[in-house]
Amino acid sequence: MHRFAVAAALVVAAALPTSPAGAQGQPPAPPLRVAASSFASVEVHLNARRIGQQWYEEDASLTGPSRLAITYGQPHARGRRIDGGLIPRDTVWRFGANEVTTLHSDVNLVLDTLHLRRGDYALFVLRTAAGWQLIVNRGTATWGTDYNPADDVGRIALAARTRTEPEESLTIYLVPDAARPGSGYADLQGRLRIVWGTTELSTTWRMVP
Repeated sequence: MHRFAVAAALVVAAALPTSPAGAQGQPPAPPLRVAASSFASVEVHLNARRIGQQWYEEDASLTGPSRLAITYGQPHARGRRIDGGLIPRDTVWRFGANEVTTLHSDVNLVLDTLHLRRGDYALFVLRTAAGWQLIVNRGTATWGTDYNPADDVGRIALAARTRTEPEESLTIYLVPDAARPGSGYADLQGRLRIVWGTTELSTTWRMVP
């Protein structure tokens, strides 16, 4: 049995007051502005975690709750260019807004072909002329711009398609393949979908022993 939930809380825009002119008659500094964004998370809950030291076979029953979740700052386009604008070309993008986007899994996970041990990871995106890549990184609990390539775990190619209806806000989905997963690890899989503007990116995920 699984549940799919998305929760978002609005982060209010803030602006600092303009500082007064200096003693030498310097013009006042422009105000610093923080663009409004939302805080969002997407989660899948499944009974998939092993209890104790027993190793389960592929067709054996699984017990214990597990959670797969992505938490991110959710930017909004507001008429601005997304691909090549808000998402830069040939530069690692923070994949959201504010704090780093994080992936949490209670069990071992495979994204496309990249094997990840259970735990927490930071996610970044790279857009080039050749396509899109998802970067999995160990640098969690940092600001989204604090990307360190030395902490990379791996990179995977993202499938891309163009949508006819644009999406105003960056939205991430974790969609299980099975409506009611059974008792084996083969049922604990789905697609990761990333939608913003007219671009939709995707890859597969699956939970493994």
